This record gives sequence, structure tokens and C-alpha cells, in this order.
Amino acid sequence: MEESQAQAANFPFCTIEPNVGVVGVPDPKLDVLADMSKSEKVVPTSLAFVDIAGLVAGASKGEGLGNKFLANIRECDAIVHVVRCFEDANIVHVDGSVDPLRDIDTINLELILSDIEQIERTLQRAKKGKQSDQQKLLAGALERIFEALNSDKPARFVELDPDEELAVKSLGLLTKKPVIYAANVIDTDLSAGNEMVDKVRQFAGKEGAEVVIISAQVESELVDLDPDERKEFLDDPGVKEGESCAAFIL
Repeated sequence: MEESQAQAANFPFCTIEPNVGVVGVPDPKLDVLADMSKSEKVVPTSLAFVDIAGLVAGASKGEGLGNKFLANIRECDAIVHVVRCFEDANIVHVDGSVDPLRDIDTINLELILSDIEQIERTLQRAKKGKQSDQQKLLAGALERIFEALNSDKPARFVELDPDEELAVKSLGLLTKKPVIYAANVIDTDLSAGNEMVDKVRQFAGKEGAEVVIISAQVESELVDLDPDERKEFLDDPGVKEGESCAAFIL
């Protein structure tokens, strides 16, 4: 995956079909176990990362191919939300200006609205005819989640018992998924971040979410270098390879 390249261009919705990359998860214990069992081959577990285009306001109603992109997100287990944290007059922003917290709010609102619509449909179907115990369990959980969503709180903030968790899992609620915020910066901010990154960290801290700093600019240049050149390249911003790495995270 670290060698893969996705199309990047200076206009909205460059990405229509998702770009998928698969990366092995390093685990030093595997080598020990392989040696003990005399394994002929060691295959680490892997993660698939799906690069999906950014959402715009109105995505939950289909704006900017929103329905398609939301469906792509629904199939994922977690969300890495890439947030622009740099100014560059030569790189357009769909809203005309750079404001990471506004961008986060836009995405979160569209995810909430999509979940509200899905829950409303599910509850309407559940109310038709006699409900089984399982349907009652699902309806009770969804009503609590629905209340939270209408207060602009994601579904993952709602405490559910194990049976309720299992009942709602099949719905693939977007705001139920864990979120990592990836602050995308220019190369000179890769090591320490900037004021925009600090704002993202403060926001994420309130959610209990993690923040990583990446630089798509740096990663696009790293792809064409061999390992030794990469190390030398990263020494300038003071970052170790894989420490803040868009190609690794995404």
C-alpha cells in the first residue's frame, strides 16, 4: 500500500470510485511463533483502507454524489477523516476558504442526517404488525440513538448493552463507527503541526478521538523514492518513516 498511488487533482470530486489499498499489520510476535512452529510462510493480518471522496453540504440528500459516497462509508468499519489544515491559494477548497472545524462539522452533520433517515425508515417498518422481542430490542436502542442524533451527537456516544450493540450492528450506522482525524499539513508543519491542527486536537479530545498529522504533499513525493532516499527526505521535517504517513494511514 505504501507504494500505491491514487489520482489527485486540483478540483472537487477527483475521486469518484474509491481507491483501495491493503497494508499488512506488523507484529514481531509472528516471527517468534513462526520459528517455534517451523512455519514455511508468515502472513500477517492486513487492513484495507478505502479512499473516498470528501462529502459536501447536502450529501445526505444526494448533493455531490453524496448517496454514493455515504454508501461507500457504510461498508467500512472505521473512518479516517482527513481534514485540511493548511493554506494554499493554488489549491481550491470546495467552500472557498480553509476552516478545519467547519469542515468537520459539515461531514459530521451529513453523517448524522443520513443515520436519522435510516433509523426513521427502520422504525417505521418495525411498527408495522406485531413486534418480536428482537424487534422491540432494536426499536428501543434506535429510539435512544435517534434522540442523540437529533441533539447533534453521534450514535457512538450512546451506551448500549451487548444485545443492543448486536441488534444495531447490521444497520451500519455511519456515526457509530470509530473516527480518527488525520490533519493534512504542508511539509514544514509535519513534525509539530500548526494552529489548525491544535483546533482539530481540541475538538477530537472532546470526542475521545485520536488525531494524526499527515502530509499528502510529502507522501506524493515519497512514493517515487527508494527506502534510503525516503529516510533522508524525512530527516528534514524531523519525521520517521511511517510515523506520520498518509500512504500508511489511508
